[in-house]
Amino acid sequence: MVETIAAALSAYGLIIRGGFNFAGGEETPSGLSGAAARSVLLVGQAGAAPWPHFLRWRQGQSQTIADPLDTWSRDVMGAVANDFGARAVSPSDRPYLPFQQWAMRAEGLRPSPLGILMHPQYGLWHAYRGALLFEDEIALPEPRNVIHLCDTCLEKPCLKTCPVDAYSANGFAHETCLAYVRGQNGAPCRTGGCLDRNACPYGVGYRYPPQVQAFHMAAFASL
Repeated sequence: MVETIAAALSAYGLIIRGGFNFAGGEETPSGLSGAAARSVLLVGQAGAAPWPHFLRWRQGQSQTIADPLDTWSRDVMGAVANDFGARAVSPSDRPYLPFQQWAMRAEGLRPSPLGILMHPQYGLWHAYRGALLFEDEIALPEPRNVIHLCDTCLEKPCLKTCPVDAYSANGFAHETCLAYVRGQNGAPCRTGGCLDRNACPYGVGYRYPPQVQAFHMAAFASL
């Protein structure tokens, strides 16, 4: 079934990002019927593969639609979930579900200094668009042991490139970042994405094109 789901998702540029079966007695979200979910499959992307599919969908939608990428993701995930008797959930659903913890559990990843999970192949250029919850256990491979690339990176250019040092040992200076991106000197960030993220030397073959990064930056900064 997992392979069939993967084939269905591939039509939208999406991939399965691992999964796991919940442990007995573990508190879990509900599945499609309202019973406790027993398994979760994370769905996401590597690089910008979904972008052309999203753009085609968006041409038929109102250009004023709020959160269009989230809306597209929900539509796609909902259709796939319906075909396989699963409940589709999104990282932006409320109350929030622990997507980052699920991702670390499913793929064995750890956060980078920027907070984005570091992937051994994709670097920082990947995302989770949603998850499928099943009320029956499904057969899943065990997560593999992965090398955390940030441990091998001595220079840490991701912490040295931002003009306002938005990322530091003290965390992310959200308001400082927003003010710079929205200001007169923030054009490079607005048009090409986060400079710290782009400075990372890993997964560069999956780096989002500038127009994709500009789209995400505009959403982040409400531009």
